[in-house]
Amino acid sequence: MSYFTFLRDNARWLSSSYLLAVFSGFGQTFFISLSAGDLRAEFGLTHGELGLLYMLATLGSALILPYVGKSLDHFPVQKIALVVIAGLALFCLAMAHTFAVWTVAVAFFGLRLCGQGMMTHTSITAAGRWFSAQRGRAVSIAMLGFPTAEALFPLCFVVLSNTIGWRGAWTASSLVLVLVAIPVMMILLAKERTPSAAEIASAKVEGRQWTRKEALLDPRFWLVSLGLNAPAFIATAIFFHQVYLVELRGWSLEVFASAFFLMAAGVVCASLAIGPLIDRFSARQLLPYALIPLTLACLVLANFNAQAAAFVFLGLVGISHGFNGTLVGAFWPEVYGTRHMGAIRAVAFSIMVFASAAGPGLVGWLIDIGVAFNTQIIAMGLYCLLFTGVLAAMSRAYARH
Repeated sequence: MSYFTFLRDNARWLSSSYLLAVFSGFGQTFFISLSAGDLRAEFGLTHGELGLLYMLATLGSALILPYVGKSLDHFPVQKIALVVIAGLALFCLAMAHTFAVWTVAVAFFGLRLCGQGMMTHTSITAAGRWFSAQRGRAVSIAMLGFPTAEALFPLCFVVLSNTIGWRGAWTASSLVLVLVAIPVMMILLAKERTPSAAEIASAKVEGRQWTRKEALLDPRFWLVSLGLNAPAFIATAIFFHQVYLVELRGWSLEVFASAFFLMAAGVVCASLAIGPLIDRFSARQLLPYALIPLTLACLVLANFNAQAAAFVFLGLVGISHGFNGTLVGAFWPEVYGTRHMGAIRAVAFSIMVFASAAGPGLVGWLIDIGVAFNTQIIAMGLYCLLFTGVLAAMSRAYARH
């Protein structure tokens, strides 16, 4: 099947996965962190205190995600998507009306659970389950929703904040979800996808269908998770403290926000490149290369202070996100099967959320006690280098079983 034919015949479902990823942006760190300076000023919080609050709220969402995430194994995607979008809209509105520190925590929790958690989980799990022979391409197209949000949302938020205030920008976000996202998803997901006879005939043979319990008892699952979730920890930590980074380097926040366009371009290029490669080879064979772009990104950010370094850094982070995100979306169903993928991916995604939660809190605490930001970034790069070797070993381990 040609790429164009694949897009034409599956536009409804590919569009829904893509748009779920786009709208998840309202609950992603790169968007939430744009309000960090206003929240610290209004509620008298330090970098560490706000990072800790964000970490605890995100950890709370991660604890719940394995339980709500397995709902994808039992209910149609349309029902799950509509409930999650409505919840995300509600918590965007809650952020707009925060009046005490505890209300900020509640808003953080809801945004992370509905946006980063369930919206992303639904998008990638649905794409991975709906397609088998073309799974790499399907996931890569869904992944394009993230750079779309990264390219558009930060600048839109900055412009809206300068015009109607940061609270008004959050109210506008809620309205977009209610007036645009919900009606569009109702139309796109009105029909559930069923594979054609030709797809079934050409689909890759499904191997053992692991249960969630069996996957969690597999040591390889945990070692791979420690490697593949490094981008969640590192990128979330740096994005959450981007205002601090900009102030530290003497950069312009507006220019830094504009650099997200390059990050988006990196995600698009990497996603489109790796999707066909996964279909041709396998996600397992590409696993050892997952952390190389992020290792280079940390090296650049730690050693170069010119504002141009922000563009190089975000470009490499974009390549990392595109490569890693598409790889992860195809890897878990490839090695553990699709029958229980909602439950297995919910745990894998919960681990990712834990990683993204730990980043802002730990880095914020280290900032407060005086650990140099560059030192922290170098340590992040060394971690990526170490786990490049671990992932290469795991790739060989999966091949033997």
